[in-house]
Amino acid sequence: MTTERASAREVIALVADDFVRLPHEERPSAPDGPLGWPGYDAARARAAERTGESESVVCGTATVGGVRAVLIAFEFGFLGGSLGERTGDLLVGAYTYAREHRLPVVPLVATGGSRMQEGMLALTQLQRVARQSALTREAGLPQVAVLRDPTTGGGWATLGAGADVVLALPGAQVGFAGSRVRPPDADPAAYTAEAQVAAGAADAVVPAVELRDVLGLWLRLLTDGARATNPPPGGPTPPNASGAQTGRPVTGAPSGPGAGSVVVAAPVPGALGEAGLPATGWDAVQRARSAKRPRAGAYLDAYFTRRLAISGDRCGGVDPAGMLCGFGVHRGRTVAYAAQTGAATRPAGYRTAVRLIRLAERLGIPVLTLVDTPGAANDAEAERQGAGAAIAELFGVVAAARTPITTLVIGEGGSGGALALAAPGRTWATPDSYFSVIAPESAAAILKRPPAQAEATADQLRIRPQDLVELGVIRATNAP
Repeated sequence: MTTERASAREVIALVADDFVRLPHEERPSAPDGPLGWPGYDAARARAAERTGESESVVCGTATVGGVRAVLIAFEFGFLGGSLGERTGDLLVGAYTYAREHRLPVVPLVATGGSRMQEGMLALTQLQRVARQSALTREAGLPQVAVLRDPTTGGGWATLGAGADVVLALPGAQVGFAGSRVRPPDADPAAYTAEAQVAAGAADAVVPAVELRDVLGLWLRLLTDGARATNPPPGGPTPPNASGAQTGRPVTGAPSGPGAGSVVVAAPVPGALGEAGLPATGWDAVQRARSAKRPRAGAYLDAYFTRRLAISGDRCGGVDPAGMLCGFGVHRGRTVAYAAQTGAATRPAGYRTAVRLIRLAERLGIPVLTLVDTPGAANDAEAERQGAGAAIAELFGVVAAARTPITTLVIGEGGSGGALALAAPGRTWATPDSYFSVIAPESAAAILKRPPAQAEATADQLRIRPQDLVELGVIRATNAP
């Protein structure tokens, strides 16, 4: 079976343990459709005979990785998987069923776009689909799309790109413009699944043999919010503002379906580096900049038993070298994470973190952030990419978050580019970290001091973890 051009039933069998088709009523249709397009009835009849389907989508419920979900599988063999009025009816019914039964939605997309034989009535189905997706999002239910070959036109711009997490099969043709309507000099490599991941429009390319497991894990991670709203009996509780144990979990109220339910904050990770506190400010700087200090990857590996990454800011940018974002399993529950890697963070990194926190908030999932950056990228390209606006948006999302955010500073805390990721009142620091309004070298330069004065300036800035506790900037230092 060639999975990218597999039939709807074949792709359902690829990912699901079982499948029950949703009932639907056939919409009466005028001869040759609403436009009276000559031969349209005959074309539909041939498509039905060839595929065994009555329309271009097959909708039903299935168990994927132990999670019940609504599947929407496109049948590309039925008029190129195009969307018409009857397709819209089926999609509305599927999304409505998902909301009524509190199920996630999984579109398995393979479409050439809207059905020409139905004209503008076909195109307006995209508005119906967009509304159903929005209502499902407001209900706090996740949507995980799988892009097959091809995924173009309105199907990509609604069911595909509009999903919370976007996966794609290798080599799938993905783009708003189909192959027959692109400029003649267009680079075909730009219209692929791999190109969409590189541009931040999709999260990952997943080989067909891994799709069932990856999709199942995503559904388990994103539907865990409801059962994670009650603290585990006898489990650990975060420190209070003074760094002592309170015996009460830090909680927040999600804005989605669980509005009013309690989301327990993610526990603070244990420090992995040196235990002793730095003697001086410059010592703190040197330890935080040491190549031997554990970075975000080590912390995430130690904290999570399994994790999956999201990628991209959905507006053309990725920052894999500066920000790692995703969801993972910690002590049996889902925690979202946004972790700086020790490099300068680019605008796309901040926007990806915004995307992550908003999704976690909607699904009732706590967030862990790891601060480690010398600062925001400040080159000319970063300015053209909207660095200030991206940082401002992250500050606002963290400040207003209705799901609890736990922050650990694990290395350099460089100015506002680091502070934007830190939760007010819920930030801890490791002994091999520092947090500063500005790098000591830059502070000395601004004060017109010689470079040799950077060390003394570091002490004056009071940037050591123990200084930050005394100043009330962080709750406590977190020793190994």
